[in-house]
Amino acid sequence: MAHILTRRKLTGELIAEFLGTMVLILFGCGVVAQVIAAELGDHDSIAWAWGIGVTLGVYVAGRTTGAHINPAVTLGFALFRGFPWPKVLPYALAQTLGAFVAALIVRWNYSEVLAMADPGHTIKTQIVFSTLPGNGTLPVSMWGGLRDQVIGTAILLFVVFALSDVLNMAPGANMGPFLIGLLVVGIGMSFGTDAGYAINPARDFGPRLASWLTGYDGAWRDQYGDPYWWVPIVGPLVGGALGTALYQLCIARFLPQGEDRDTVKPSD
Repeated sequence: MAHILTRRKLTGELIAEFLGTMVLILFGCGVVAQVIAAELGDHDSIAWAWGIGVTLGVYVAGRTTGAHINPAVTLGFALFRGFPWPKVLPYALAQTLGAFVAALIVRWNYSEVLAMADPGHTIKTQIVFSTLPGNGTLPVSMWGGLRDQVIGTAILLFVVFALSDVLNMAPGANMGPFLIGLLVVGIGMSFGTDAGYAINPARDFGPRLASWLTGYDGAWRDQYGDPYWWVPIVGPLVGGALGTALYQLCIARFLPQGEDRDTVKPSD
């Protein structure tokens, strides 16, 4: 019986991560499709909609899992907050699948507009689904994109750890998702140029796969023809680990002790 209950609990957690990430991508890829293909909105529209998507995705999955909705977050919690290592890969797969399904929905919904704006399904609208160095236009190399992803995700995880630490000045549970959403808006507005601030392996790989399966033959490469798909995976995982380590080293170990550190407590 205990084994059945454990499996049922894990199933519920994976469904929550799937749906939370799906909500994030519906808003995120949806707004980029609207701005790039239909020319409705601008950079600020994109930054705000991604932040709103994060906020609502965290509200969807927050009670069940703490709403990681990002493999880099899951890895950070496993490294420093006691999240069970056997759950890391299942969570990452659920998040990636949620992003994949959401991207397919956006691709289907915007099929006419994407075909009008970019009949050949080229790099011009590939950016709706996955990131590129310099957003496909500016002179940023693959390695510049990798550098950017390490830095951006380190900022994300450093601040997420601060916001989720009750020994620090953690917000109330209902305010946490809102502030995390604002954090993503801020990253988008200040670190969106060099690589499109994927800062989430699932957010990039799931939609990239969806676009490739639906006609974007160049989805795995950047504007220079180089294989780029690995950059928004490796960069965020490395950056997330660095950000969490920096928080533990520079902030957490100097805080008053005696309370349970996890406000957004990952499931055991």
